[in-house]
Amino acid sequence: MSRISEQLTTSDLEEIEARGRSQGHLSRAWSRLIRKRLAVVCIVVLLIVYLVGIFAPLLAPYKYTDQDYTALRQPPSAQHWAGTDLKGRDILTRTMWAIQNTIVITFVAMATGGLVIGVTLGLISGYFGGRVDSLIMRIGEVFSSFPDILLMILLAATIGPRVKDSVRWVEDNTFLDGLVSIGIADYFVISLALVSFGWIGMARLVRGQVLVLKETQHVEAAQSIGASTPRILFVHLLPNAISPIVVSVTMGMGTVVGAEIILSFLGLGIQPPRPSLGTMLYEAGSISALRVVPWMLITPGIVAWTLVLCWNLLGDSLNDVLNPRTR
Repeated sequence: MSRISEQLTTSDLEEIEARGRSQGHLSRAWSRLIRKRLAVVCIVVLLIVYLVGIFAPLLAPYKYTDQDYTALRQPPSAQHWAGTDLKGRDILTRTMWAIQNTIVITFVAMATGGLVIGVTLGLISGYFGGRVDSLIMRIGEVFSSFPDILLMILLAATIGPRVKDSVRWVEDNTFLDGLVSIGIADYFVISLALVSFGWIGMARLVRGQVLVLKETQHVEAAQSIGASTPRILFVHLLPNAISPIVVSVTMGMGTVVGAEIILSFLGLGIQPPRPSLGTMLYEAGSISALRVVPWMLITPGIVAWTLVLCWNLLGDSLNDVLNPRTR
């Protein structure tokens, strides 16, 4: 009994020390990050843009469906700060609502695909190895052997109508109304397309970290006292692999934002009347629109460019902060 108690105490101490090192590492990384002016600027800009999108119902001067037939194709003015489009709709209002749609889709896609699925499969693959590792990695290689955006387009185009029919059936047979109009079907289709291919890179990254970490002493001590597999994976291994995960998620957000915009640009994303950055860029991207109403491209274009740029710059700064080789 004393020997078991001694082993348990040693394992607990090693676990506490590992957690302390992880927390201390993240604390030091945060202090280094806030000293980088570019990173701070990116964080502030992203917060402002996302807060505008979250509070779009309160901040937007008009409804995104409002049409002013007396102000068709009006340039920026005191009534419409970003101008109006070909149908007399306020561009600033529609951009705010488009940001909200981008927030929902990108965070759902990254949280489920990049984090939940990618991290879990990476932990399982690296820890168990053997056939489990081979199966997960071969599936990932099959997915990654095709162009991501092409398969996203095919997936969104094939399942989109079926999902909408299912949502309409739910509306007709239940007390739930307005599901299609608020974009539930579009959210699901785009998120599924992004999630289907967003887990591969994260799974490979986490697998590589686990292959190294599972040979450390505190993991072997946890195994020797009979710690459960979920505890080893999520308590002993995951906290020590958090730094590269943070960097990957941050840089991956820019990619997800860009992919969502491309799908909407191609007509496979958020459907009218709800606005999206991709749809607005598509409407303003024709030669005739650029000649007649060039301001239609300015506001959504700046917002889309800002989101992708800031996420990539923030990810690069986090890599400098968290990667020992780049300090």
